[in-house]
Amino acid sequence: MTEPSARSVRSFTGRGDSGSTGRLGTTTRISKDSALIEAVGSVDEAMSSIGMARAACTIQGEKGSLLVVQQHLGRMLAHLSATPETRSQYSGTSADDVTWLEARIAEIERDLPPLREFVLPGATLAGAAFHVARTVVRRAERHVVALAGAEPGLGPQNLAYLNRLSSLLFVAAVAEDLAAREQAL
Repeated sequence: MTEPSARSVRSFTGRGDSGSTGRLGTTTRISKDSALIEAVGSVDEAMSSIGMARAACTIQGEKGSLLVVQQHLGRMLAHLSATPETRSQYSGTSADDVTWLEARIAEIERDLPPLREFVLPGATLAGAAFHVARTVVRRAERHVVALAGAEPGLGPQNLAYLNRLSSLLFVAAVAEDLAAREQAL
């Protein structure tokens, strides 16, 4: 076992035991059930669930796209976490990021047949991972909408990004299941 360095970070502080947490870049404490923490926590959870989908992904080239998505969500987290006074210092997602997602969706959809029935998650592990990520992103979207009502200035591109991201994850799930079905034939 290695010795911790002088710069090691503790895994806990105990300051949140009372149900509050520190606001990024301030000494202010806020409740862990605030709209801000709900939104930030949901986007963080979405980033992790996308990591699970990335690990399970079998679609050629899609792992790289999912890594880019995680980087976009990291920028969104910084934007959401900032105070209203400092938020302009953090870019969040952009209109170009939304356009990029739309192009990825169109590229995947080109190879998919029209859907004729409701899609049930679980045909493949990778497809199921994408569906779980999609539903987590939808929850994050709802929490960011609630935060936008409480804290104006969050930027509509964050909401558009989450909306398109859930669509990307849906078509990727369908593509994963279709690819597995075609391989089995």
